[in-house]
Amino acid sequence: MVILKSSSKNKYQKPQPNLWFEKIMAIIAIINFLLVIFDFTYVPLRDFWLNGQVKLGAIRSAYIKTEGIKLDLIPVRLSRIILQYDDVKGIVPHRKTEQYISKVDELKQELVTNEWDSPVVKNIVGDLRLRSIEMIQNDPFAEAGKSGNLERIKNIMREHLPNEEKSSKQAFWQFWTVEHLESRWGEEYNFYNREIKPLIATNYYRHIGENGGYIDNFGYIDFPFGVLFGLEFLARTWYISRTRTAISWRDAMLWRWYDLFFVFPLWRWLRIVPITVRLNQARIISLIAVQKQISQGIVAGIAEDVTEVVTIRLINQIQTSISQGDIGKLVESNKNNSYIDLNNINETAEIIKILAQTIVNRVLPAIQPEAEILLQYSIKKALAQTTAYQGLRILPGGDRIITSITQQLVTQSYEVLSNTLQAILQEDEQFEKLLNSLFANISQSFTTEIKAQKSLTQIEALLVDFLEEVKINYVQRLSSEDVEQILEQTRNIRNKVS
Repeated sequence: MVILKSSSKNKYQKPQPNLWFEKIMAIIAIINFLLVIFDFTYVPLRDFWLNGQVKLGAIRSAYIKTEGIKLDLIPVRLSRIILQYDDVKGIVPHRKTEQYISKVDELKQELVTNEWDSPVVKNIVGDLRLRSIEMIQNDPFAEAGKSGNLERIKNIMREHLPNEEKSSKQAFWQFWTVEHLESRWGEEYNFYNREIKPLIATNYYRHIGENGGYIDNFGYIDFPFGVLFGLEFLARTWYISRTRTAISWRDAMLWRWYDLFFVFPLWRWLRIVPITVRLNQARIISLIAVQKQISQGIVAGIAEDVTEVVTIRLINQIQTSISQGDIGKLVESNKNNSYIDLNNINETAEIIKILAQTIVNRVLPAIQPEAEILLQYSIKKALAQTTAYQGLRILPGGDRIITSITQQLVTQSYEVLSNTLQAILQEDEQFEKLLNSLFANISQSFTTEIKAQKSLTQIEALLVDFLEEVKINYVQRLSSEDVEQILEQTRNIRNKVS
């Protein structure tokens, strides 16, 4: 018996997620997304991965020029490891700029064994002059979108060796001369190594594939993650279809549609959606507050339209009812028309009886002292204007006599009224028949008189026009009410209740 009870309980119990599995899959999803972000930003941030530096406060404009502060954030060894990702993106050093850097290194090596007047050294310096002019004229940085770096190189060289023409070509031509370098080689080489070489090194060439686009091998890295999450998607949706009532495998796939972002290689940045859901399921983060804000935002967005539609729909229904003559049917309210009576009771008469009993049995006894005082004052005020009252006051004890008579008259009158009403309201079939007959005659006479004077049609037309004016003048004002203020009031009420 116990076994059967336990199995029945497990059959209808909601399946609980395996938190360890959810956490592992969420961590793998985060790793995959970090790789996606790195791949997406690698080319735009390649200068940072190359030099490992960030310059803060550097401003170059027509009015302000500041050098800023250079911060070394990535060690050279780590930078070289990260740059191995060039192979994934099909990036190789640009031939022209790479030869330029190699030529400078060759000059440094020759100066170890040769003097400045050596023909080899002079040829290298002359070659660097020509390469500098060619670099400025042909802009090998344009293909990689690095023309801005070339402009920076030109500006730096103009400031370093100013000339009347403010020409970067003239500055480079002067820089790569034996006469200029012979006496200050160490200083100028440090300048080149610090300011010029890092900018030249940022240039690259990116191979183009057979599809006409740049080579991108990130798919080979992303493919194992796609296989893993694809298999997990099939297993998870199959498990959902087996554990949930009346849910097919296809319905379960539609339920977890957002996991397909891990499988398809398009719009990889949208994987943040299933990652956020997985983090919430693994209880690493909580989305309760976010869900509340989203729901309130949706409510705020559609509340105005819904309010207007519902209100106009209600008014249209009332107008339709009036145009169809439902007011006349309601006024007639007898057995000979199409009015539907659900309980065979005249609700109007019953409501009046309940109100009358409440007044007689509860209200009149409760207000009797105040009512008697008011009546006494009213009677005295009325008698004071009569000649008999003035004559009676002249007699000894006249005021007491008047007060006593007035008090007795009021008390007896109030009691007679109360007793009479109580007697009337006692269970009496004849009284109820007479009361129902009275209401029926009033309704019939009222309906007959309205129809005789052709007033009902006019009333219906006026009501339809009035409701049309309400839609025009008030519904728009109602729909444009501050919905955010209503939501704030709702939140305050929920906080008070909780």
